[in-house]
Amino acid sequence: SLRRIKEILDTTPDLTYAQDAPDRDLNGNVSFKNVSFTYPGDTKPALKNVSFDIEAGEMIGIVGATGSGKTTLAQLIPRLYDPTEGVVAVGGVDLKAVNEKSLRAAVSFVLQKAILFSGTIAANLRQGKKDANEKDFQKAVEIAQAAEFVNRYEDNFDHIVEERSANFSGGQKQRLSIARGVVGSPKILILDDSTSALDARSEKLVQEALDQELKGTTTIVIAEKISSVIHANRILVMDEGKVVGIGAHHELLETSPVYAEIYQTQKAKGAE
Repeated sequence: SLRRIKEILDTTPDLTYAQDAPDRDLNGNVSFKNVSFTYPGDTKPALKNVSFDIEAGEMIGIVGATGSGKTTLAQLIPRLYDPTEGVVAVGGVDLKAVNEKSLRAAVSFVLQKAILFSGTIAANLRQGKKDANEKDFQKAVEIAQAAEFVNRYEDNFDHIVEERSANFSGGQKQRLSIARGVVGSPKILILDDSTSALDARSEKLVQEALDQELKGTTTIVIAEKISSVIHANRILVMDEGKVVGIGAHHELLETSPVYAEIYQTQKAKGAE
């Protein structure tokens, strides 16, 4: 076992950061230029020649069928992977020329599967901002609509999170996960289907709070349901690793057959 642990510790990561890169205060602009990506060991690319630009402060929705490349595209922004071809830039800077500290300060990624660490609520929220104080915590839980249950605890933010967060429901875990994502007021917030366990009212309240409290933040929302992104400034439509449409909801209904089909299918299911 010790030999195996040593092997892991001695392994050189494929993805490394430029050690001599200066600290940068990156803004919320995101740019993809001719980006393609293939997962290691696969032959079929997950993304094919993707190009688009996002302005700081925009809310962007990303929709598409399962396996269309939505999450893969989002994972390139916090540099969980490097593109096989092309350039991903944040704040006008190629991510390969940005140091880790600057990137982590600028980009926050909230996963669909909310993973909380055993400890306290405060310790979990500090994963998003190491020096966060109680005022930061309160603002974050209010944005995430988690205040309604956190403020009921006598020990408040010192409330214990059990192993595998077994003492919270799925919706509560997602809200705390969103709170952790927003506590540091990131320049770019990526929500990967992060409100799937919330009811429609709570989801709407989270979206309204994000609009009001994080006005300068670029928000990228990956969603299965078009209703979650219908009010976005623009929506990217993904299909088989390509961006096949980009525009506002009403524009895409006219110009994108893929988007119109997804919308009509979901509308019919809602009617049932």
